[in-house]
Amino acid sequence: MPKVRIAPEIFFLDRTSGRPLQSQIREIVVASILSAQALPGALMPSSRKLAEHLGVARMTVSLAYQELVDQGYLETQSRSGYLVAHTDAVPRLSADGVGKPSENSEAWRNVVSESLQDRRRIVKPKNWRSLPYPFVFGEMDATIFNHTAWRGCARQAMGTRDFDAMASNDATDDPLLVNYVLSRMLPRRGIAARPEQILITVGAQNAIWLAVELLTRAPLKAVCENPGYPDTLQALRWCGAQVSMVDVDDQGLPPEKIPEETQAVFVTPSHHAPTGATMSRMRRTQLLEQAQARDMVIIEDDYEFEMSFLEPPSPALKATDTNQRVLYAGSFSKALFPGLRLGYLVGPAHVIAEAKELRSMILRNPPGHLQRTAAYFLAQGHYDLLIRDMRRQFARRRKVMVDALGKTNLEIAGAAQFGGSSLWVKAPAGIDTENLATKLIDDGVVIEPGAPFFGGGNVPTEYFRLGYSSIPIEQIETGVRLIYDRILDESASG
Repeated sequence: MPKVRIAPEIFFLDRTSGRPLQSQIREIVVASILSAQALPGALMPSSRKLAEHLGVARMTVSLAYQELVDQGYLETQSRSGYLVAHTDAVPRLSADGVGKPSENSEAWRNVVSESLQDRRRIVKPKNWRSLPYPFVFGEMDATIFNHTAWRGCARQAMGTRDFDAMASNDATDDPLLVNYVLSRMLPRRGIAARPEQILITVGAQNAIWLAVELLTRAPLKAVCENPGYPDTLQALRWCGAQVSMVDVDDQGLPPEKIPEETQAVFVTPSHHAPTGATMSRMRRTQLLEQAQARDMVIIEDDYEFEMSFLEPPSPALKATDTNQRVLYAGSFSKALFPGLRLGYLVGPAHVIAEAKELRSMILRNPPGHLQRTAAYFLAQGHYDLLIRDMRRQFARRRKVMVDALGKTNLEIAGAAQFGGSSLWVKAPAGIDTENLATKLIDDGVVIEPGAPFFGGGNVPTEYFRLGYSSIPIEQIETGVRLIYDRILDESASG
């Protein structure tokens, strides 16, 4: 009986992904086998025909095929080429009795309490990396990052000596990473802690979410900054907290405006999100005194303190917390790369123990391999060199951006006094920066509209954030000019 030959036309490569072609070929062949497009015994396209179809070298296909033979997905047969293997490594379900997918949203409307998709959030276009003027915040510049050092640390973390610790399921944090946080990160912020007072998290956002979950098991009256980080506000509201928004000024959150009966205050005192304002020392003292007098707790999000190229950052609020009223959230993601998703929560030992138990109900612990790789990268000095290079680059980019904005009538409404990686900008009255951002995409420009940072109904429309962590320095002046030209067009048409 003649064998079925699989047509090469069912295979496609993603040329925009930047991923190795050989890896992509292996993946699309495996996908075709798992989805039953390629059944056991079927003949694969010859390496020549598949190479011609995909527009790659024949050797690339041959090497991919051979790797799949070694893995047991394909097998070779004399004069026939490559066949889909008969193997129990690929579980298959009978098509009999398998229902067709259907949409039944109504069945869930009564049990899903509200739509999170409608919340205000910061959204970047998926193709922002391909655009010439990406003024996005919190993204890395791959030209600065030491990929070779990271790969070396990853290989070291995968070694036999470290594997047992990584492969365990005991919900423990990597002791090397915890030790680095204790000995290097926290002292830079003026904080002293013990190992039992630290929890490794999946980024600072996860740390704040854990704090919110712990605090809202009973009715909670909380305060957030306005403007402020939108996910903190949404998390509190989602968990049932009664939230008051307190307007910030150029010295951060004013403690005297915190309502009576407040139980928890969420702040970014060293580097306010998004304006960059630093809370004054007098206000910090006042806030800590209020916390003690009113029996409040404070959740401090201390991000981007490493980007201090103009002057040293102020000490963390936690550094002067003598009454253990502050939970401190930090992150490696901003300085390394956002996809790393590693952060930490620091607080009283009994609170951290509760947070650890809560974390174990969601996930045991952040991936052990990432923790150990990051620990090696930090301990071997690569992190400190990276921070040095970022500070130098960001100082130059910030100057170019400030000079470019100075040639317009756009106002720098907020900037971190120690440096940072973004500016908070105000357009002329009447400009809707959400509409502006949409139109700027046509010019290859990405900005972050300011509306998601504000709470309440009467949201200002003229603010936006310009990040300079990932945009090439030579693109900044032209990008700012394109933004200003669009604003002039909007003003003229309005």
